[in-house]
Amino acid sequence: MLAALALAFVPLAELPLGARVGRVSFTDTRWLPRELAELGPHAATVVVFTALDCPVAARVMPKVGALEKELRPRDVQFLLLDVGPRDNLVEAAARALEQGCEFPLGRDFDGAATRALGASRTPEFLVLDAQSRLVYRGRFDASERLAGSVPGAVRADLREALEDVLAGKPVRVAETPLEGCKITPPQPVAAVDPALAPTWAGEIAPLVARHCAGCHAEGGMAPFALGTHAQAAAKSAMIAEVVEQARMPPWFAARAQHFENERGLSEQEATALLRWARSGAPAGAGGERVRAQPARPLQDGWRIGKPDLVLQVFSDTQLPATGYVPYSYQLVPFLFVADTWVDAVEIRSSNPRVVHHANLGWYQPGGSVKSQNFITGQVPGGDALVLPAGVACRIPAGALLGLQVHYVTSGRAESERISIGLRFPRGKVERRLKHFELADFRFEIPPGAPAWPVSGRKKFAEDAIGIGLFAHMHLRGRDMRVVATPPGGAVETLLCVPNYSFDWQTGYPWRFGERRFAKGTRVEALAHFDNSRFNPFNPDPTKAVRFGQETYDEMMYGFLFYVDEHERLGLAIDPTNGRALAH
Repeated sequence: MLAALALAFVPLAELPLGARVGRVSFTDTRWLPRELAELGPHAATVVVFTALDCPVAARVMPKVGALEKELRPRDVQFLLLDVGPRDNLVEAAARALEQGCEFPLGRDFDGAATRALGASRTPEFLVLDAQSRLVYRGRFDASERLAGSVPGAVRADLREALEDVLAGKPVRVAETPLEGCKITPPQPVAAVDPALAPTWAGEIAPLVARHCAGCHAEGGMAPFALGTHAQAAAKSAMIAEVVEQARMPPWFAARAQHFENERGLSEQEATALLRWARSGAPAGAGGERVRAQPARPLQDGWRIGKPDLVLQVFSDTQLPATGYVPYSYQLVPFLFVADTWVDAVEIRSSNPRVVHHANLGWYQPGGSVKSQNFITGQVPGGDALVLPAGVACRIPAGALLGLQVHYVTSGRAESERISIGLRFPRGKVERRLKHFELADFRFEIPPGAPAWPVSGRKKFAEDAIGIGLFAHMHLRGRDMRVVATPPGGAVETLLCVPNYSFDWQTGYPWRFGERRFAKGTRVEALAHFDNSRFNPFNPDPTKAVRFGQETYDEMMYGFLFYVDEHERLGLAIDPTNGRALAH
């Protein structure tokens, strides 16, 4: 063990100036394995090493963001690599967004990029020329030192190196002194003697029940179950990887804001899982019989409990084995003859692996389809709609329910049918659920743009209590922030999703009553879209992109759900049909 620790702290071999850089691997903001070469050829490439707790990096990075925007039209590509051994990828992405860094960010989880490039401190800057040769190593400039900021003018070290490269000249000062924080190589949690390791029967099954089994259950949203020792042990290597990277449990919002459904492991819990997974996944005494039961087990397959009314679409949808499937629009053959109140709604697929997401709304026959009539959705990583006591959603008399469904193929011909479960309120309904959309329908994202801004805003027409937030974009969605500005007050961030993923569209509910908004408060969503070739999901980076319904188009929606704080409906509801009883 001591020999292994000593080896881990051997000084890194510095890549010599003039050397051609070889393979450099890292993990991007969606936890995908990437390589430096995927950025493509450029007149110059700048690799920046940073860490969340480095004060020098914190002061320098806003200047780096400004320089990158200035030099981007001259074909200078930047890459930010976070190397803090305890840094969280989402928090690193949130910091980069806050600092105005609109270029790709990666995490060097295993230290491979640091070793390949010979970096030693944060912030450290490496410049590669068009032939991928290292032509500059050093600081941004001398204005930010360990002891603080330096007044007065200093030599612009990085800028001048880049000007030399762009002019086709040798870099005049190819190496400058480095200050900042010494990079500590990552130290993975190691295996221990199996006799001393946590066991499934002891620590691990309860931990999995708390954090994993809600999705990783038989019939659940996840692709495999983790309810038994045999199931979890078979996935122990994968469990170790996603826990070490903080990829699971999934959470995409910056931790500066808090929500009722916030997921995450404590350091103690993560260490226990890693030690168990890397020590042979021991069962412990009787562990083969111990099950990890979720806190809210499914009831007949429903997350909202047994519904009061279950509706289905007309018929099964037949899907091909491969290829892109256009969005499907389906009506539920049930007419609501009276206003109907529901406090829980769930969209359930007979074949979840072929449904990427589905949106549910009500529709008046003969009228137009309106996004304002949206009720809820079933999205990757999302949950069913369950409203606080006294709050309910109204489906008006004469309405039908309609679905927009995004299907994906599975490699074989499949069929699928969607059901809707509705639960009616048991107590009085005092407030009706409302929402507004922070949206833009007229944007155009230019070809190749790495961080194109699009925004939408609304004002509260009454004092309100917030229910929650939801962000929706398509394949080019990069990040979204939602901020609120009360009358005469300061701007406050409500939500920051710095590494948006189309495949993980989580809702962000507040604990009821915690978040209040004064009448006249302005709420704004600001999103960025990555239409560059480095975006691995981009259908075509050479095309301008506009608003559209299909996945290869784009959308920008920030949904805010709320109720009128002063509303008092006082409705008693018939629990058999969801209709208000006569007073």
